[in-house]
Amino acid sequence: MPANQTAADVIAVSTRLPVQPLTTNREYDDPMQYTATTIRTQDGECPAHVFRPDGNGPWPAVLVFMDGIGMRPAMLDIAARIAASGYYVLLPNLFYRVGYNAEHGVRVFEDPAARADLMTRIMPSATPPNVMRDTQAFLAHFDAQAAVRHDGIGITGYCMGGRLALYAAGTFGDRITAMAAYHPGGVATDAPDSPHRRASDIKAKVYVAGAVEDKGFDDAAKERLIEALAAAGVDHRVETYPARHGWVPSDTPVHDPVQAERHWSTLLELFGSTLH
Repeated sequence: MPANQTAADVIAVSTRLPVQPLTTNREYDDPMQYTATTIRTQDGECPAHVFRPDGNGPWPAVLVFMDGIGMRPAMLDIAARIAASGYYVLLPNLFYRVGYNAEHGVRVFEDPAARADLMTRIMPSATPPNVMRDTQAFLAHFDAQAAVRHDGIGITGYCMGGRLALYAAGTFGDRITAMAAYHPGGVATDAPDSPHRRASDIKAKVYVAGAVEDKGFDDAAKERLIEALAAAGVDHRVETYPARHGWVPSDTPVHDPVQAERHWSTLLELFGSTLH
């Protein structure tokens, strides 16, 4: 590992794609590299996954925030496909503080005890203040990479990760150029720390896609978010897809292949228009 990576306190072991089942359920025409990484944060050591195109780069950086189900092949698939489009992608395990292993995937919801543990112990460990501290280390990781372009960063998140992505765009406004959130929840509430209240600090181009009949991001919340972004002069688009909350990851019961492809179209259009 190059000496200049020590600034991010990274421990890395590299291998070639595809690595099954750890990395991806898909294969791509474009050759890529996969790296298992540990990033030292203020609170400990965060396991993460890096996907990047083959070659020396440099490539634009993209940070992916996982959904509330946790780190699993379906999330790694998303990171790998972004990388296949020409990006250096970092996917951190935001549940590292509690050592959660998402081995059960979406089946966690079939077990009342496991579901209760996820909702009361696991997910609350990834609070916005915690993850924003972590994000400082994630950005330092990008800064330490010779294969990364050192200009604007893209970020995308799913479910709880979408909410955290909006927080990050408002917290690290000078670093984040493009921000996307898919089937997010809690992005525009009455709470004093709701992420939409940080709109004035957002400099990124913003794309948010909500689900239908989603209590966590209903029509009133969508209007509240739109109003906040518009008042702050943020370049934004907020849409509702005809799909249920959680439609993007391939392993969820509500996965919608058609709307997932629409997600890919809008996400890559956003990154292509801002990061290149």
